[in-house]
Amino acid sequence: MGCYSKGGDAVNAEMRIVMQELAERIRIEDGKSMAIDSGIAVSSNRFQLRQNGENGSPIEYPSVRLEQHERNNRLDVKLRRELGEPVLTLLGDDRTEDIVLNPDSSLWVKRMGEGFVRFGSMAPARAASALGTIAAWRDTVLNHEHPILETELPIDGSRFEGITAPVVRQPAFAIRLRPRKIFSLDEYEAGGIVTGKDDPLNRHRGGNDFAASVRGLRHAEIIRAAVGARKNILIAGSAGSGKTTLTNGILRELTQLTPRDRVLVIEDTTELQCSVSNYVDLHTAGDVTMIDCLRACMRLKPTRIVVGEVRGAEAHAVLKAWNTGHPGGIATIHANDALSALSRLESLLTQSDEGQSMPHEFRCALIAEAVDLVVFIDEEPGTAAGRKVREVLLVSGYSNGKYTVEPV
Repeated sequence: MGCYSKGGDAVNAEMRIVMQELAERIRIEDGKSMAIDSGIAVSSNRFQLRQNGENGSPIEYPSVRLEQHERNNRLDVKLRRELGEPVLTLLGDDRTEDIVLNPDSSLWVKRMGEGFVRFGSMAPARAASALGTIAAWRDTVLNHEHPILETELPIDGSRFEGITAPVVRQPAFAIRLRPRKIFSLDEYEAGGIVTGKDDPLNRHRGGNDFAASVRGLRHAEIIRAAVGARKNILIAGSAGSGKTTLTNGILRELTQLTPRDRVLVIEDTTELQCSVSNYVDLHTAGDVTMIDCLRACMRLKPTRIVVGEVRGAEAHAVLKAWNTGHPGGIATIHANDALSALSRLESLLTQSDEGQSMPHEFRCALIAEAVDLVVFIDEEPGTAAGRKVREVLLVSGYSNGKYTVEPV
């Protein structure tokens, strides 16, 4: 093909030819355009057609801006169709705060002043298509090697977290809507949100009050009370001592005590079983670490965060999560007794860069603030199950180089 002048109808005619040939030589793969013919090179603003294949000298045509708005319009229509009318309606509702899809295909909504309510379902194939559309719109990749998508929902700018296999069994996402209204302090007062120090609702969840309420109770009653009071529970024991089995027993109590909680479980292999309706389980896989799962978990709007086993640098992320608005967590750890479990956490904290840079006293204070109850389980041939809970330890603080603890 020869060179053409850069003016008049000749250029327009040639550009039409280029566009037609380009359309014929582009394949849509996974929602993203990919040029597959070596005779055409595509950039964001310019087409180049080579005279003799890839090695020929390029003939450059006038700068042509791709019709990005048309592409976005097509993706917008596609994404709205994939999300469906129920989700779109909630996105337009001023009272909507969060919309989540769980791996079991259930859809949930959290409205202002309310807990999560299930409102429908979304087929896995449809959810996967929606995630692919968002990834394409944002010019990023979502696949088996990169299964976590953190971005903004293109439709309205809401915060969006999408996760696919192998981290989850089936696609899951969470949409956190932007606040649509700014409330005045007068409105906060009128709503009872801002009151005074004497308001009994302002009483902080206190360790001393909880300790007083469980003294003298049997261990099962103490654990149930801790679950109901949203205390963070650390299950300690040696390998094969029954930590996972005991954790499953505690998770079962959630269905009776706090059935409307949204529970996020993170583990390396599938061992934990949770029966609450609003439940998401994440798994490490490939380059996706426990820390990556914890980071993603924080954007999935959890009520409780459960970690199958803490054994590395993720200890710092777990304690921070428990200590920053997500109480009621459960985790297991290898240790020889209840108090040693706290020392073990100290050691694990040093495996993260942030934890290692903290002074020792700060690390211990973080542990004491985050962990409320340590349950130590051990092998015991004298019982039918071959296991025994030997210690339950209340943790209330750290001072003078020692943890403030109380066996109960």
